[in-house]
Amino acid sequence: MEILNKLKILTDAAKYDVCASSACSQSNWGSKGFGNMSRMGVCHSFTPDGRCISLFKVLLTNQCINDCLYCINRKSNDRLKTCFGERELADLFIQFYKRNYVEGLFLTSGIYKNSEETMERMIKVIEILRFEYQFRGYIHLKVLPGVSPGLINKGAVLANRMSINLECPTTNKLELICPEKDFKHDLIAPMLSMKKIIKNDKTKIPAGQTTQMIIGASGENDREIITTSAWLYQKVNLCRIYYSAFIPVNQASNLPVKEPVSLKRESRLYQADWLMRRYGFAFQELPFDQTGNLPLDFDPKMAWAILNLDKFPIEINKASYRALLRIPGIGEISARRIIKLRKDFHITSLEELKNIGVVLKRAVNFILIKGKYFGQASFNNKILPILGENSLLPNQNQEQLAFAL
Repeated sequence: MEILNKLKILTDAAKYDVCASSACSQSNWGSKGFGNMSRMGVCHSFTPDGRCISLFKVLLTNQCINDCLYCINRKSNDRLKTCFGERELADLFIQFYKRNYVEGLFLTSGIYKNSEETMERMIKVIEILRFEYQFRGYIHLKVLPGVSPGLINKGAVLANRMSINLECPTTNKLELICPEKDFKHDLIAPMLSMKKIIKNDKTKIPAGQTTQMIIGASGENDREIITTSAWLYQKVNLCRIYYSAFIPVNQASNLPVKEPVSLKRESRLYQADWLMRRYGFAFQELPFDQTGNLPLDFDPKMAWAILNLDKFPIEINKASYRALLRIPGIGEISARRIIKLRKDFHITSLEELKNIGVVLKRAVNFILIKGKYFGQASFNNKILPILGENSLLPNQNQEQLAFAL
């Protein structure tokens, strides 16, 4: 098959694999050779000077022995199958790099014959890049299910970041859509191997490991997803978890879910994930409704604030950094600016908060400035929806939600 046709097929088939949005700014491969690390990452990320960093994301092959119901590359899917040779793909990437089309590589694959053989071929591609072409830039290597610790360690020497797709939050959910995969042996075990490698040798996988979950394909709720996410952050030390809303690309009649999942649900999961990783929220604090899902009408931070009105309003001039992060409309940057400004003078007005990046529309009803409350003195007639029978606040008066607008 002509190489351009292979490229079209294998890059298109890789588009459902979510790449890292950022990478590390360091390389362990020395200064000789070519290729460099971008401070802000490679996968269509933006550097401080506005440059877009692009990543060459490609499958080694779209042939696969597995029949995962959600996957476009599933065994039973009637699509044209092809594969790159190891040197063919390495040469192609270098040509793209030299033409300044891309700055890094994200390499994944279907499973051809078995995971071990396919993983060895993927590693061979990277060995050609590292040792023959002396490429020192960013490489993200996807680990295949059930791969042995020896191959994972071999890849860890070569790649900046590695990941394996978890797909589902629990064993029983995985069985529904990926019957050939074993949750603990094929997915969790390689994660723990990567964790051990990173812990024992800081030069290996310097950008850490990530994973991806398909949202909604197995009929799971948000509580199941976030429960697993919290466990992975605590026990596996993942850098990031990526959430990908299910898109029905197959006509699999036995899929639990047939319709595409709302992108708003995906967004709410990312927001909840951020609260756990960066804002100090515990899993138990996240605001799930009676169906076990995050509310779509509020972001999780606002929903938490509504559920905890007894903790507000908070005095801006006295609150700790962690307390500031709990206020809707205040993020990490604006919280740090508030702490810094308070060293020299007191904040006295809403305008000052606006000038340092606080979103007043969201924050004003939760704060005090030198003891003064600037929010609504009484609730108006604008009532937020509370999800009917699945209300987040079944025992609250709806008027208590009015000011959150």
